[in-house]
Amino acid sequence: MPVATLLPFTSTPSRKSASPTSFRLTEKFILLLVFSAFITLCFGAIFFLPDSSKLLSGVFFHSSAVETNTRTGTDSVSNIVVGTDEKILAKIRKDHEKALVEAKDTLQKRPEEIKQDIQNEKNKVLKEGLSKGGTDDNNLPVIEYARPPGATGHEPSDPETRERRSKIKEMMKFAWDSYKRYAWGSNELRPVSKQGHSSNLFGSIKGATIVDALDTLYIMEMYEDFDMATEWVEKNLDFNVNAEVSVFEVNIRFVGGLLSAYYLSGKEVFRRKAIELGEKLLPAFKTPTGIPWALLNLKSGIGRNWPWASGGSSILAEYGTLHLEFMHLSKLSGNPAFAEKVMNIRKVLNRLDKPQGLYPNYLNPNSGQWGQHHVSVGGLGDSFYEYLLKAWLMSDKTDEERKKLYYDALQAIETNLIRKSSSGLTYIAEWKGGLLEHKMGHLTCFAGGMIALGADGAPEDRTGHQMEQAAEIARTCHESYARTTLKLGPEAFRFDGGVEAIATRQNEKYFILRPEVIETYMYMWRFTHDPKYREWGWEAVQALEKYCRVEGGYSGVRDVYASSPNHDDVQQSFYLAETLKYLYLLFSDDDHLHFEHWVFNTEAHPLPVIKKMDTDKPQQL
Repeated sequence: MPVATLLPFTSTPSRKSASPTSFRLTEKFILLLVFSAFITLCFGAIFFLPDSSKLLSGVFFHSSAVETNTRTGTDSVSNIVVGTDEKILAKIRKDHEKALVEAKDTLQKRPEEIKQDIQNEKNKVLKEGLSKGGTDDNNLPVIEYARPPGATGHEPSDPETRERRSKIKEMMKFAWDSYKRYAWGSNELRPVSKQGHSSNLFGSIKGATIVDALDTLYIMEMYEDFDMATEWVEKNLDFNVNAEVSVFEVNIRFVGGLLSAYYLSGKEVFRRKAIELGEKLLPAFKTPTGIPWALLNLKSGIGRNWPWASGGSSILAEYGTLHLEFMHLSKLSGNPAFAEKVMNIRKVLNRLDKPQGLYPNYLNPNSGQWGQHHVSVGGLGDSFYEYLLKAWLMSDKTDEERKKLYYDALQAIETNLIRKSSSGLTYIAEWKGGLLEHKMGHLTCFAGGMIALGADGAPEDRTGHQMEQAAEIARTCHESYARTTLKLGPEAFRFDGGVEAIATRQNEKYFILRPEVIETYMYMWRFTHDPKYREWGWEAVQALEKYCRVEGGYSGVRDVYASSPNHDDVQQSFYLAETLKYLYLLFSDDDHLHFEHWVFNTEAHPLPVIKKMDTDKPQQL
């Protein structure tokens, strides 16, 4: 019925109104009621009829598509709707087929690859958000994470090698489980007394063993333990402490360990923590020369040097062993300050005259002058020379200045420090004011591996000579083990007074689970594949199991010449980070952490080579 027929538009004579067209009260009420019903009907149609969203967009936003359809008449509208439905169905079928293909591909992937795909998608979303003006929690640049090759390896094909590698993994599991059981969260384990232990090197920072062991756990594919350690780092690793720490030790163990864990796993927590700690170490460089202090209070930023160091000097091996980690900190943070600090150290050293081409162990950070002229490739000097070489290797062999500095230093060492004993053992002596001390430390035994690693980059007429030199040093260090009762090497051994490769002083007879001899075996095996290096490594494994393994873990011993071990009751964090890792790699294939892609920091934490193609892309690796 037409609405108009319901409305009494004519007035009656008795109605009192202001005009002839005015309504009575009841008529107004009926009119309002009908109008309300009409509005309700219209809006109901808009919201509940098919394609109501399109209708709404046409009504409120004047959609051109809707307008076009309504202008073409009823028949064309129905045709378009049918065509649209077919297109929608076709798209659904296409998406369904695509989803099936993707699901099939996903099911064929390893769990680690699936996790990495998920992480890549997260990174992609984060990058898109930042490109629109967003930032992450720490204002860090987005990194397109790509794991370098060789993070984990294959089982060796040789049954004996496979069995030996499996044994070393069992040793790692025992050391780690003992730490978890008796000292979880502490820096290190006391395996005899079965409790936690903390050195003052770390101040009140906790968890040195956890951070140091992260990459070893990953490399050995102990993923459940790696995840447990990751969770601890995320929830408990705290650098906001009012405590004095060793800049060197915290850098090589904590910063190096976190960086390596990031590059192996891609987990952002490690990148954030490494950069956070790196920033807390920067005040150590606030000296007149930029040569950093040895000790730093992380809260106040006040630094100082060891009170026993010559004339308040900084130590060569300490300020010279920051380059690898700090270059990667700049790469991952986008902050050039880290790289600038270590490049400044190079500038300071380049300005100084070197006595006989050698680098003394002491340098005053205020005056920029050498302290006491004591030179050592062992303690106080060792890893400085290692980082000269590895900085060049990590730059994808583009840092030519660093290369020259290394080979010049090696030539000076050969001329002034390398000597042969009467029976033909090659050793590296120490130099004190022009006089040689015919002593070689266990720490110095890393040099065999270093020289082998650098031999390939030497001038052609020197490559063979340097490999021979490396092999001779490896033999001498093996002799220092073989000539003890426990078949473990002393802290230092001498070549004077009719003795060779033997410790003669009581305070040099201890063994604290050090890795340097094993490290050289690993490098020599990689470069020569001479089976004696694996045999020598296995001899060390047997000695560790027989004399250092106790009920609560592994302990160092106080005298390697004693008939039975007197344990020092410390399972050093570097035993898990270095000794066991180098043993595992000694019995692994060469493609596991291949030297073409990885460089080990002095705590055996693998860091990727920064490829030439990446040098112009500061936010990618």
